Amino acid sequence: MNNIRDLTVLIKGAGEMATGIAHRLFMANITKIAMTEIARPITVRRTVAFSEAVYEGTVKVEGVTAELADSVKDVEHIWKGERIAVLIDPKWKAVKTLKPDVVIDAIMAKKNLGTKKDEAALVIGVGPGFNAPTDVHVVVESNRGHDLGRAIYKGSTEAHTGVPGPVMGYTTERVLRSPHAGTIKHVNKKIGDRVKKGEIVVYVDNTPVEAPFNGILRGLIREIRVSANEKIGDVDPRGKKEWCYTITEKARAIGGGVLEGIMHAYNRNR
Repeated sequence: MNNIRDLTVLIKGAGEMATGIAHRLFMANITKIAMTEIARPITVRRTVAFSEAVYEGTVKVEGVTAELADSVKDVEHIWKGERIAVLIDPKWKAVKTLKPDVVIDAIMAKKNLGTKKDEAALVIGVGPGFNAPTDVHVVVESNRGHDLGRAIYKGSTEAHTGVPGPVMGYTTERVLRSPHAGTIKHVNKKIGDRVKKGEIVVYVDNTPVEAPFNGILRGLIREIRVSANEKIGDVDPRGKKEWCYTITEKARAIGGGVLEGIMHAYNRNR
């Protein structure tokens, strides 16, 4: 392969981190990208997630557009329009039809749910649960800290801590979670709004979920059914509204690690 633009990439997941990866690859002129999602994506940071294409048909993140494909047959047409294709494919069937050059597992499940390195010439796993070169070719560190975004060619990432990275001293309290299973009901709050400590942000059925501190509502899940303890919102204490609509430094760093892994293999194989 002489032109990197001929590389085809299939990403498992289209949430916030997967979107950061896809955006970074697209901006590096790796544009033949398809992403898979479930029928009703559970995405909190919806303003920076290509998974929103499932609901809206198309979505744009920092100048890059993703479009929902009705089937695998539509992917090539979407690529010709310089767009990223999003497929509803919870059973991961597209990998056999598209036969991608690169597979990236970016669903951030904290464990490997079945991705294998024989699915493509290059298979990259993001976060805990993958080992290189045993089950994937490259692993990318997803934990905040010194090694965030590191491409690992032999070994695994740090173990999942279960604690979000600190922002101005806040960790677990930054994340709003459902107190029980139920249906999300919005009030008068939307992503980008300022919230005050104790203010009701959303309901799960009839149970209110309050802001834990003063900040900006950076993420809010759609009005869908959720399980108990599901992540349903994100409050940012830094108060920068514009950050609600741009890719985070974490997602960019992970995207950089994935890009390194691709270029490492691409340049070696050339």
